[in-house]
Amino acid sequence: MSLDSPNRRKKLFISYVVVAAVSVLITWLVFLYFGNSGEILAATNNLPEEPASSVAVSETVQPITVAAQPSGYMLKDSIADVAERVGRAVVNIDTKRTVKVSPMPFGDLFYEFFGMRQQDISREVEVPAIGSGFIVKTDGYVLTNNHVIEGAKEIVVTLADGRKFDGKAMGRDPRNDLAIVKIEAKNLPAVQLGDSDKVRPGDFAIAIGNPYGLQHTVTAGIISGLARSLDGDPKEPGIYIQTDAAINRGNSGGPLIDIDGKVVGINTAIIPQAQGLGFAIPVNVAKSVMDDLISGKKITYPWIGIQLQDLTTQLSEYFGVREKSGAVVAYVYPNSPAEKSGLKEGDIILKIGDVEIKNITKLQDEVRNRKAGDKVVLQVWRNKNYMLITVVLGEMPDE
Repeated sequence: MSLDSPNRRKKLFISYVVVAAVSVLITWLVFLYFGNSGEILAATNNLPEEPASSVAVSETVQPITVAAQPSGYMLKDSIADVAERVGRAVVNIDTKRTVKVSPMPFGDLFYEFFGMRQQDISREVEVPAIGSGFIVKTDGYVLTNNHVIEGAKEIVVTLADGRKFDGKAMGRDPRNDLAIVKIEAKNLPAVQLGDSDKVRPGDFAIAIGNPYGLQHTVTAGIISGLARSLDGDPKEPGIYIQTDAAINRGNSGGPLIDIDGKVVGINTAIIPQAQGLGFAIPVNVAKSVMDDLISGKKITYPWIGIQLQDLTTQLSEYFGVREKSGAVVAYVYPNSPAEKSGLKEGDIILKIGDVEIKNITKLQDEVRNRKAGDKVVLQVWRNKNYMLITVVLGEMPDE
C-alpha cells in the first residue's frame, strides 16, 4: 500500500485532529490552574485589615526589642543630657587687671633723646578678661586656670542661673596653671571628677565654657592625644590631654568632660593657627593639689634637679645599654638633690623604685606623685654597669 492511498491519508488526518484536541485541552487546564492561583496570591496581598485587637495580640507575642548599648555609647541626646547636667556647675569668670601702657609707640631711643624715660609717661589702664571655671565643692569652691585670675584686682563669678558673686583667690598653682576661687554661696551644683589616667585617644570629649563671652557654649569631639607638651618642642612628651573639641579664648578654666559626665581635664591652651588643637590639664593633676589650693596652702613641688631627654635606639646603642626606653640625664643643676646624690650627666635612669621609666613623662609623673623629703631609689646605667642611686627629693625653687 502506498503512502498516498486514501485510507492512509484519512488515518493521518484523524491522528492530527486527536493530537490537536489533546493539546488544546491540556493548555486550557493549565490556564485554569495557574489563573486561579494568581487570583489567590493577589487576594492574599490585598487582605482586609485585621481588627486592632488581633494586631495588639501579635505585637504582644513578638515584641520589638532594642539591643542594650555598651557603657559610654553615644545614644541620642546623650551629649545634650551631659551638657545640661554638668553645665549647671560651669561658671563664667570676669576679671579686671591693671597694666601699664605707653601712649606713643616709639622706642627707647626716642625718649632718651628728649631726656625722658618711657616709664615716666606710661599710664595704668584696667583691662577686662574673661574665662571659665567649674564648681568642685557645693559651698562655693571653683576650679579654674591660674592665668585666668593672675594679677586680677577684681573677680566676678557668674553662675549658670545668672547669679553673680565676687570671687576671692584662695590658692594658686602657677606651674600647673591651676587656681581655686571662693564665692560665698551654699548648696551649689558641683561636678564629679573622673580619672584622667583612664582616658584613651578616641574617647568622646565635651567642652563647656564661655568662648569670647558666649556663655555656656558646648562643643564636642574626641580625645586626640595624650602626654602632649606645650613647652619648647611640641613633639616632646608632656602631661597635657589633646582634644579636637572646639576650644577658644574664654574657654580657659572650663571642664573637659567624658560621655559619662565626669571631668577629665581643665581646658587651658590652644594653637591659634590650627584647627582642632586644644589642650587640657589632666584632672588627676588638679586632684593632687586641690586640697592644698582650697586651704590656701603654698604649693611646693618635689624635684631631683636634672634636665632629661628620652632614651632613643641610637642613644641606647651609643651607651651600650640593652634597654630601649629610659631617661638620659642631660644636665645636673648645681646644689640640687641630683648633684648631692652623685647623679651625673650621661647617666641613664631606667627605673624609679620598681617602676620602669618608659620616657621622660613617666619619670616626671613618678616624681610629681611624691613629696619633698621622700627618698627614691633610681636604677641607673653608667659606664656599661647597672647601679642604684638613692636621691632625697628636694623642693623645687621658685625660679
